[in-house]
Amino acid sequence: MGTAGGGAKGSSHAAAGVPGPPPVRVPPLNPSGEASLRDSPPPPHGARPLCGERDRDREERPQRFPPARERFRVAEAGSAAAPGTSGDMRFRFCGDLDCPDWVLAEISTLAKISSVKLKLICAQVLRDLLGEAIEYEKILKLTSDAKLESGDVKATIAVLGFILSSAAKHNVDSESLSSELQQLGLPKEHASGLCRSYEEKQSSLQDSLRACSLRLNQLGSVRWRVDYTLSSSELREVNEPLVHLTFNLRDGEHGRTTAVPVALSADKFRVLLAELKQAQALMNTLL
Repeated sequence: MGTAGGGAKGSSHAAAGVPGPPPVRVPPLNPSGEASLRDSPPPPHGARPLCGERDRDREERPQRFPPARERFRVAEAGSAAAPGTSGDMRFRFCGDLDCPDWVLAEISTLAKISSVKLKLICAQVLRDLLGEAIEYEKILKLTSDAKLESGDVKATIAVLGFILSSAAKHNVDSESLSSELQQLGLPKEHASGLCRSYEEKQSSLQDSLRACSLRLNQLGSVRWRVDYTLSSSELREVNEPLVHLTFNLRDGEHGRTTAVPVALSADKFRVLLAELKQAQALMNTLL
């Protein structure tokens, strides 16, 4: 019965003039024995492509948006650190570099001091940077209310000296310095008082730093004496000269003079004199 029904159905399609379904074409086999979708004929108009053809069309079409992983990388590169943390931020008073960790650690110590007393401490630190004497007793009185230890007081002087001198070296204005210090966690009142002291002494501080930049201690004068030893308690006959040199070095930053005594034998003195002449000749070629 099933065979007769199928034959009758096929004959009815042919009798009515309605075309039947297209014949199924099997793609040829690869040498490995698998069918190749690439060698199969294109589907008729209106038919859905096979899965392999959809994948091939997706690869050939240009992508309008970057992949999700690339978009995530772009978002990471464009994100900034939150205020109050350094992260990967760059600060002008640090030379467009990240803030040192020890400076970040001492910001909380500066916040323990009142803004008025912090400004007075900044004035003492600026005196030291300008070559004047700093009054440590006054600083100890100003920090007594905050109950800071001696190590914290020294760290406070060090971090204020770094902030003020580094800002002057990189020519940072007071408004930018105040904004960057607030980003590091310093309260606004403290940052404003610090920057007012910095603004008052910025030009003189830059002149002082420029005068001692790229300079070592200067040689003020040299004193010499030659002793000839005939004999000693250990040797009856010595008969050797001994050269005594005293170098008076002047500190370029604070202007202090320090005497450095040196005692040399005759052979070592000849070596020193020869090397100094070579250094002088080399410096003359650079001028």
